Amino acid sequence: MTQKEQRVRLGRNDLDLEDELVDEATATVTEGAKRLNRKWPELIVTGLFGGIDVGLGILAMILVKQATGSEILAGMAFGIGLLALKLAHSELFTEEFLLPLNAVIAGQATWLQVVRLWVVTLVTNLLGGAAFAWLIVLGLPDYHVVLADMAESYVDQPSLSVMIALSLLAGAAITLATRMQQGTSNDVVKAIVCMVTGLLVIGFGMLHGAINAIIIFAAMFAGADVSIPQFLQWFGIVIVFNMLGGLLIISLPRLLRTRRVLWGVRKGRISLEELQQQSAQARAPR
Repeated sequence: MTQKEQRVRLGRNDLDLEDELVDEATATVTEGAKRLNRKWPELIVTGLFGGIDVGLGILAMILVKQATGSEILAGMAFGIGLLALKLAHSELFTEEFLLPLNAVIAGQATWLQVVRLWVVTLVTNLLGGAAFAWLIVLGLPDYHVVLADMAESYVDQPSLSVMIALSLLAGAAITLATRMQQGTSNDVVKAIVCMVTGLLVIGFGMLHGAINAIIIFAAMFAGADVSIPQFLQWFGIVIVFNMLGGLLIISLPRLLRTRRVLWGVRKGRISLEELQQQSAQARAPR
């Protein structure tokens, strides 16, 4: 199919169809449809392991934090948890907003499936993270003070505006990190992205509902002065603005960038299989 034929099939405008945008649309729709069509057991287990994998990063973080006192080094150590998420194909809430949205816009899934994915992922992240936090508290009593200090720093914010801004930044940072990793097949680059993301999120004290909640759970288990109502109020604010950060700052602008391709698939002017074939041809050595 020539570029002119592609433009005719995808719409009336005379814009060229960039290979990079076709690749992005094809990859996100395909992967998004797979995730949205998971069976219940797969969806639940994937979310549970998302919380557990993040717990691995928290272990590395508190070890480095107590040994060095450095938030920056602790943040880089936390990146191990983000790398574990990627290599183990687990799911963290706010991580993959663009994938399900593109799948729905392209007609490959429904909004109900998106809600199911997000709700189940969030709940199972918290359950898996709480179980791992309990193990941390039982096995590492010498780190209770570090956990309490970090939890209280997350919950006690100077103002609501600061809290909202840090939540927006965390949602955007985690979502963007995932998009960057999808743009490369190089495992070294993926590891670097994870370390840099951990450095920024933890180093700046950003607020991420699913990640910070595990630390707060551990601190509460260890007897920190954080009440359940206090946590619920904090969590309700943070998780909403995490979603807005991931959706409005990162996902929707990218969705608009490939909307013509997605709409062409939805309307049947071009099939997903044809897009996959075109992407494969574009990547093939010449």
